Amino acid sequence: MPKKRFKVFLDSNVIISGLFSDKGSPRIILDILSLDLPMLSAATGEYNIIEIERNLSKKMPDVIAVYKKYLRILNMEVIPMPSYRDIKKLSGHIADKDVPVLASAIMSNSDFLVTGDKKDFSKLRGKYSFKILSPSEFLDIILPEILNALESD
Repeated sequence: MPKKRFKVFLDSNVIISGLFSDKGSPRIILDILSLDLPMLSAATGEYNIIEIERNLSKKMPDVIAVYKKYLRILNMEVIPMPSYRDIKKLSGHIADKDVPVLASAIMSNSDFLVTGDKKDFSKLRGKYSFKILSPSEFLDIILPEILNALESD
C-alpha cells in the first residue's frame, strides 16, 4: 500500500521564524524539510519570497546570502504570483496583505497551510481543502506520521 504523502505551504512568518531561531516549531519544521523525506514536500509563494527578501533587506541585509543558500536546502516549490483575477476573487475574505498568500496556498494544492498569523487566518479554518494550522499544530499532526513511516520501512 502506498504511503501517504503530505504537502505543506509555509507562510513567510514561519520561514523567517524558523531561519532565525535555533528552537521552536518553525525551526523544527524547516529542519524536517531539510531532510528531504519522501513523504513530505513543501511550497511557498513567490509573494512570500518577495516579502521575506524585502524584510531581510530592510532589517538584516547581511543574511540574505545565507537565507538563499538555506532556502535551496529546503527544496520548496515556489508557487508563481497569483493572477489579479485570483486575488480579486478572494478579496474581502482576509486582510488584503494576506490575499496573495491564501491564493498561492490554494494554487499549491497543499494539505496544510502553516502560518503564525492567527488573527487573520484562523477565521478561514475549514473553508478550504487544506487545513490552516499553527506551526505547533502542524507538528502535532506530521511528527506521528513521519515516525509511522520510518517504523514501517
